[in-house]
Amino acid sequence: MFLPIGDTNIEKGSFPFFTYLLIAANVAMFFFQVTMPPTLQKDFVYTYGCIPAEITNGLDLRTLFTSMFLHGGWWHLIGNMMFLWIFADNIEATIGSFKFIMFYIGGGVVAALTHSILNAGSIMPCVGASGAIAACLGAYIVMFPKSKVRVLFLLFLTSFSVPAVYFLGFWIVNQFMSGIGILGAATSDTDGVAYWAHIGGFVFGIVFGFMYRGHAKQMEIEDEF
Repeated sequence: MFLPIGDTNIEKGSFPFFTYLLIAANVAMFFFQVTMPPTLQKDFVYTYGCIPAEITNGLDLRTLFTSMFLHGGWWHLIGNMMFLWIFADNIEATIGSFKFIMFYIGGGVVAALTHSILNAGSIMPCVGASGAIAACLGAYIVMFPKSKVRVLFLLFLTSFSVPAVYFLGFWIVNQFMSGIGILGAATSDTDGVAYWAHIGGFVFGIVFGFMYRGHAKQMEIEDEF
């Protein structure tokens, strides 16, 4: 198993306030979840998790947002927060905090909608910040293509650097292949992973990344005149 533990891109620009606030909010919400009695935990997840059958019928659309702050377990939370910490701060520092939080929420909503549309009949709640974080990964690969990611190889407890394009490219290809593989199943959460939420968020991030680059380039041209 490979786990990203850092990147070579040092954030320049505004302080990534919302990145750290999102991490704190997700951790706080998870502790709130796990301190509930088990029966209440299940009710809480079904109330605030994103249930595709409800979304596609126009019911309880608030869960497109609330589901981003719930997690299914410790490793789910830790993995997501590691990715958020490594990749999101650079984006926020570059585009500014207000644009970043709007982008993050937008990515999470698009991810949840993608999952819901492709699993319209599912009554299994989908939770986690993965979709919004996938949007950050998509934007990162466009905005910082020359960066490298420090990766920990857990089997041998050693780390090495790999170009971000390769690391994130491998990640999204794996998500896509896994997503294709379960399209014929009754639901896409058969192994507990909402692959199409990740894919939807990642594509949203790529589109945003190219739009931002185009806007920044246009601003540079205008400044020259």
